[in-house]
Amino acid sequence: MKKLFFIVITVLVMVNCSSDDSILNNPNLPDYSFDTGNRINTSLPQYNSLNFPGNYITLRQDNDGINGVVLYYFGSNQYAAFELSDPNHPITSCSALELNGIIATCSCDDGNSYNIINGLPETGTTGGYTLQPYRVEVSGNIIRVYN
Repeated sequence: MKKLFFIVITVLVMVNCSSDDSILNNPNLPDYSFDTGNRINTSLPQYNSLNFPGNYITLRQDNDGINGVVLYYFGSNQYAAFELSDPNHPITSCSALELNGIIATCSCDDGNSYNIINGLPETGTTGGYTLQPYRVEVSGNIIRVYN
């Protein structure tokens, strides 16, 4: 339980303390605006897994981030959302991240990988950027993800 609390606090600090400038300063990721609005409703079957801590969903519609968004649920209405593009590569076909459990990996030659709980790079990842976080707002069963 202490470990989960530490992870939640770490993510909250990262998301709340990061400024838009740090996101904009990453030359690899374009600054696309998006907003899921009220589309994510945890009463709907496709989003129901977000009612249980430790689950996540991916959002890959045309306007959800650059290569998509992962939304992870910690519990107690605490979520983390990250861009599914490798922040340490320019946008190419290999920079889209694929998920295997809580690890998101690019298909580029270096195989950079990131933890979707905290956005931090895994050991061996090249480059100095973490996953790009997105804002999450919860209102009852509706979850809004935006930048």
